[in-house]
Amino acid sequence: MKLRTVLLMGALGICTQASVAQEKKETSGNPIFEGWYADPEAAIFGKTFWVYPTYSAPYNQQVKFDAFSSTDLVHWTKHPSIVDTSALKWVKRALWAPAITKKGSKYYLFFGANDIQNNDEYGGIGVAVSNSPSGPFKDYLGKPLIDKIINKAQPIDQFVFNDNGKYYIIYGGWGHCNIAQLNKDFTGFIPFENGETYKSITPEGYVEGPVMFKRKGKYYFMWSEGGWTGPDYRVAYAIGDSPTEPFKRINTILKQDATIATGAGHHSMVNIPGTDEWYIIYHRRPLTETDGNHRVTCIDKIYFDEKGEIKPVKITNEGVPARKVK
Repeated sequence: MKLRTVLLMGALGICTQASVAQEKKETSGNPIFEGWYADPEAAIFGKTFWVYPTYSAPYNQQVKFDAFSSTDLVHWTKHPSIVDTSALKWVKRALWAPAITKKGSKYYLFFGANDIQNNDEYGGIGVAVSNSPSGPFKDYLGKPLIDKIINKAQPIDQFVFNDNGKYYIIYGGWGHCNIAQLNKDFTGFIPFENGETYKSITPEGYVEGPVMFKRKGKYYFMWSEGGWTGPDYRVAYAIGDSPTEPFKRINTILKQDATIATGAGHHSMVNIPGTDEWYIIYHRRPLTETDGNHRVTCIDKIYFDEKGEIKPVKITNEGVPARKVK
């Protein structure tokens, strides 16, 4: 009995020490949570940070989304299977690169599915809806929102940009990017003044993974370049005066570091409300991995120079310190 008591107390001591270590965790570390996850979409709802990544598995297994939440960027809670193909009857495979936006009391999760290669195949960009950022999400339309290859852009990698109440969807793979304005209930589109519904805004070097944000009156357009399975995957950007204008590439701001990780790309951005404090959430491949699907989600800070241009990001193993939304 005494031996059992000593062993039990020792085990409890180990658990207590582990709990204390967890509580004293000073930075997020990279990756920010365990598992193979890529293409992270980040958002702030209320005072909580959310990340919605691709479940990085072979396409036929890639049929669900998990989400992760945090109140401080350091400690993350997993919300498993917020939606899967049981709720999306038209989706068969390759569910990836979610984008989320809140409108009214609803949360809308946009996603690419089925990896269509031509206009005779069924799939494209869909929408799911929920009353909560943690789901469960259900199919909103019962069919794809965009189901055709338009302007040579594969319908994948969608991003939803809210510009003072105007919602735009920016998307595209295969080196081509389109922008379209969503209608008020996200069931279709509002044509632009020239009659176009889908406007090509493909900059030099664009491959996939578009992101847009607004800062000090300027529109920052970001995208991924290179091959997603390779070490040279990276993020570049441009700056414009409107979300639809021709964008001229400025620079690469996120890329591999041979001492830390390769394939750093397909990202999203978070701005702490009321501040000029910005974070980039992205995926990368550990140096020990060669499998294309072995990608992890990471976070680092992003900075701007006096001209408003983005400074190149130094990817880290430490991640970022704790930060709460006030």
